[in-house]
Amino acid sequence: MKKHEIIEKNVGLMALFMVIAVSIGGLVQIVPLFFQDVTNTPVEGMKPYTALQLEGRDIYIREGCVGCHSQMIRPFRAETERYGHYSVAGESVWDHPFLWGSKRTGPDLARVGGRYSDDWHRAHLYNPRNVVPESKMPAYPWLVENSLDGKDTATKLRAMQQLGVPYSDEDVAGAQAAVKGKTEMDALVAYLQVLGTSLKSKR
Repeated sequence: MKKHEIIEKNVGLMALFMVIAVSIGGLVQIVPLFFQDVTNTPVEGMKPYTALQLEGRDIYIREGCVGCHSQMIRPFRAETERYGHYSVAGESVWDHPFLWGSKRTGPDLARVGGRYSDDWHRAHLYNPRNVVPESKMPAYPWLVENSLDGKDTATKLRAMQQLGVPYSDEDVAGAQAAVKGKTEMDALVAYLQVLGTSLKSKR
């Protein structure tokens, strides 16, 4: 019996070799990316999220926004004409976890920063149909009522600091004061307003 026949007739052996082949192919594609400057270097002039923006990002995750909105514009004409410049790796090097996503029940938000006013975002989040009558997005009125106390904000910044985000000790020390008394709506709007602005400022 030929060697390839032995493999083809043994499901377990075939599965093992398939896993090995896929693993090698994946490693060959993925590992070099860890050593390329373009994937590890922040966009020039990019700043870490402020304490309020970071809290807003956590609210964005908590409310499941990433389940309906991607934050990654593909390099295709149909995408760039609608949303703006395609996403680059340097915009996400300080995102832990990254929120690229792939589901677009709603539009991509990678370049939403500065596109609408704060008041528009507040009205839209409070009740989307107030500004987009055909919207399927749920309303988030409780964001106006929930206030931040900031008791965990410094811990969040310190964790990001350990992951390589360049927060200073002063940033960490002032984190609670920076968010205390703000509403969750304030935080989420602050986060949305910064999305994509690092690259837009370079164009």
